[in-house]
Amino acid sequence: MIYAAGIDVGSTQTKGIILNERKEIIGRALTDTGANVTRAGDRCFAELLAASGAKREEVAYVVGTGYGRYKVTVGDAQITEISCHARGASYLFPGTRTVIDMGGQDAKGIKVGEAGDVKDFVMNDKCAAGTGRFLASAAEALMLSLDDIGEISLKARNPVRLTTVCTVFVESDIMSYLAQNKKVEDILGGVHSAIAARTISLVRRVGIEPEVTFTGGVSKNTGMVRALEEKLGMKLNVSPDSHFVGALGASLFALERSLKGTGANAPASEAAEAPSAALNQ
Repeated sequence: MIYAAGIDVGSTQTKGIILNERKEIIGRALTDTGANVTRAGDRCFAELLAASGAKREEVAYVVGTGYGRYKVTVGDAQITEISCHARGASYLFPGTRTVIDMGGQDAKGIKVGEAGDVKDFVMNDKCAAGTGRFLASAAEALMLSLDDIGEISLKARNPVRLTTVCTVFVESDIMSYLAQNKKVEDILGGVHSAIAARTISLVRRVGIEPEVTFTGGVSKNTGMVRALEEKLGMKLNVSPDSHFVGALGASLFALERSLKGTGANAPASEAAEAPSAALNQ
């Protein structure tokens, strides 16, 4: 049996997926990235082997992705998270034509072809607004768990209107609404609505075509799923494995290379994205 793995080293968490030669997921691993990116990748791979029962010598190929992909010491190759999210989303939902990826420190919109290839993309990696960091700041200001705020936001009846989506000022905005005796759920409803509006404005730069698949750590937030769906006027594809989509795409590339027996000729869909395609802000 041939196995292949993908390690996605993100700013907040490191994710791992291991596949068998039938493209079946046989193991997952999730660990906090922390300050040592190299150690996070090594730890995630060790946990991945333990979870799957595979031995190191049975893993034919490993692809690293994410912002820390070059620090994955067990990696045989590195592929950008843009390509990996496109491939992983298409594996889970073959009809995917647009990917919205929201992580800890950035947000991305990806236009996807029928083969899971990247047609165009846009990303916001210069500002934490519209990312997991913004939501974490809101949770801290309200002294709530980040895991709880999505569900609480669903109870909003009169969502507030945020004056800014700047992470630096979100705490003062929230404190101002608390002083006005606004309900916590209405404040969080406003937070989620503001992030959704900003994200969709970003993704529209590459065009939003159904099916739309939501990936990244923020996809686990049910409030954000609903806020995006309301702004878009359509349902989003969300999988229990949406958090692992980058690692999944990396593992699919790894399996493809291992079955070919060489990594010399990369498929067209994993070609490096052209810098001109990026619309940073």
